[in-house]
Order: sequence, then structure tokens, then C-alpha cells
Amino acid sequence: MPSIALAIFDCDGVLVDSEIIAARVEAEMLKEFGFEFEAEELAERFAGLTLPRILEILAEENGVRFPKDFADKVEATTDIRLAAELEEIAGAHEILDEIVLPRCICSNSSSVRLEMELDRVGLWDRFRPYVYAAREVGSRKGKPAPDVFLHACKAFGVTPREAVVIEDSVHGVTAAAAAGCRVVGFTGGTHTYPGHAEALSEAGAETVISRLKDYPAVIAALEAWSED
Repeated sequence: MPSIALAIFDCDGVLVDSEIIAARVEAEMLKEFGFEFEAEELAERFAGLTLPRILEILAEENGVRFPKDFADKVEATTDIRLAAELEEIAGAHEILDEIVLPRCICSNSSSVRLEMELDRVGLWDRFRPYVYAAREVGSRKGKPAPDVFLHACKAFGVTPREAVVIEDSVHGVTAAAAAGCRVVGFTGGTHTYPGHAEALSEAGAETVISRLKDYPAVIAALEAWSED
């Protein structure tokens, strides 16, 4: 089995605790159309998907037509809340001091939002320019399509099996596993829910952790297993 040559991070829910903030905004703004979601319910079901895809699913399931500008309004409101409230996931800076592998981010968020989020918590300079927004690179397909991970592997000149991905959502794990990467699930964000770890394992995560500080040791274990 190839050794590990690239560390790929999801951003939202892995490096920054943003998923619950976005879900709260979505829950509040969806009330206008008769939806009574709890933020935690939205985060559990839709974490990892783009907002346009979430609205497509809700429209198909409920026969609702959202205004063309609704997604833009939700995104704009979310950006305001993120800029004011966002915090890093505990341990994000520390593990980057320990992990010596080349690294990048693969995310369904836009490049503009990713820069804002990462800059707010002091992580932008630790990844740029290797921050890949799925809808802006390669095939422009978002997760759960594997394309953004394949794009990152190609950019770094490694095979997918030489890359390890850390993901907090079923859709993200599904995408990384489909790409052929090693996948570690993460349940340390505020949006975690009962059964989260099991769902990530079922989607293809080789192991699941709830603390970022455990991640360097997990990579080392995967590396050792690769060499066996």
C-alpha cells in the first residue's frame, strides 16, 4: 500500500466551527416558506452540501419554489454571521505544527467564503494558495462527487491512495472514499449528533476521531499500516 504523501482537510466543521452557524441562518430564513427546522436537524441532514443543492432537495420534496435570489440572501446573511461569530475548531493550529506532510483544503464552500473564514481564525496563510473550492476548480462538481479530491491529488502529483482526508460530513466522506483516498471522520464540531461517528464509518471513513489533537497520531498509524 502506498505511503501517505498529502494531507487534505475539509474546512467547515473540521478546521472552523461553521456548520452550526450556517444551519441556524438557514433554519431562520426557511421559516418564511413554512419550514420549521431546528438548526441541528439541518446540520445533521445537509452538512457538506452546497446551499443550492439543499434548496433543490427541499423544493423537490415539498413542492416549494424559492425565489431566484433566495440562496444569495441566505449566503449573504451567513457570511455576516460567520464574520462575527466564527471560531476555529480546538487544536487546528496545533496539529498543523505537527503534521509535516504537504497539505491543502478541499471544500464545497466558495473561495471567497473560505478565505474569509480561514483569515478570521488565522489559518489562511497556513494553507494558501492550496485551497480548492469544489465549484471553482476542475469539473466544478461539488461533493459528494469525488472530483475536488481528484483535482487536489493531481495538483500535488500524488495518487489518491497516497492522500489522507479528514471530513466531518457523510457527503464529504463519500466523496473522498469514491476518489480512492484514505478517509478519517471527524465529529468534533458543534453540529455533531448522535450516530454521527457511525454514519461517517458507514460512508467509508477508516476511523473516526472527535478531537483534532488526535489526528497526527492517526496519520502516523495509517502511515505505519501503509508500510506493513
